Amino acid sequence: MSGHSKWATTKHKKAAVDAKKGKIFSKLSKELTVAARIGGGDPAGNPRLRLVMEKAREANMPFDNIKRAVQKGTGELPGVSYEETVYEGYGPGGVAILIDIMTDNKNRTVAEIRHIITKHGGKPGESGSVSWMFHKKGYILVDKEKVDEEAIMALALDAGAEDVKSSEEEENYEVITDPQDFEKVKKFLEGKIEVVHAEITMLPQSYVKLDGKDAEQMARLIEAIEDHEDVQNVYSNFDIPDEALSKVGR
Repeated sequence: MSGHSKWATTKHKKAAVDAKKGKIFSKLSKELTVAARIGGGDPAGNPRLRLVMEKAREANMPFDNIKRAVQKGTGELPGVSYEETVYEGYGPGGVAILIDIMTDNKNRTVAEIRHIITKHGGKPGESGSVSWMFHKKGYILVDKEKVDEEAIMALALDAGAEDVKSSEEEENYEVITDPQDFEKVKKFLEGKIEVVHAEITMLPQSYVKLDGKDAEQMARLIEAIEDHEDVQNVYSNFDIPDEALSKVGR
C-alpha cells in the first residue's frame, strides 16, 4: 500500500501549506456547511460534522469562521446551497481518479475538471467506471520510529482496527479501520502513541506504478485538480517515485 502512504503524507503536508495561505478555509467552510445541512449543527450527534470540525481546528481555522459555516448549513445564516457530486476519470498510464466535488454550479465545475484532466494527459470516465476500484476506509498513519510492529499490531487490534500494513520502504505503519470505527480507533491510538495522519478515505484495491514522464505528468495533474476551489478530495491508485510526488504543493 506504499502508493497511498506516500500520497497521504504529501497531502497532509500540503494541507499545512494551504492553511497558511488561507486556501483551505473556503473548502473547509463548504464541508462544514454541507455537513451541518445534512446532519444538523450539533457535532455530538453529527459524526460527519465532528470530523470536519476537527480538520478545521487542525488547519487553525478561526472559530468564528467555523461557527458561521455551520450556521449557514443549519439555516441560521443565509448561504449558498452546495451540491455534492463525484467525478471519475483516468490519468496518465490508465491511473484511476475519483474526485469529491462540492459546488453551486455542477455543470460549470464538471466542465472545468474535465478540461484539467484532458489538458494533463488524462481522459474523462463514465459514472461507475473507476469507483468500483476503491473501498471507503478509515486510514491512520503511525511513525515506525515511535513503535515497533508487534506493539502497533497489538494496539490496533485492541482498538478495533481491521488491519495493519507495513512495507520496508515506508516510514509509517498503516492502520486500516471500518469507517464506523475510525473515531474510536483514532482516539484510542492517540492516547497511546503519536499519530502522523488520520482520515476517512477511499483506498484502492491495487496500484499502478508510474515513472518518468507519466509520473511527472500525474503529479502535475493531481496538483491541478486539488487546487480547484470546488474539489474537496482526490483519490487515485497511482504509485510514483518520491521525487515526482514531492513536487506537489511546492
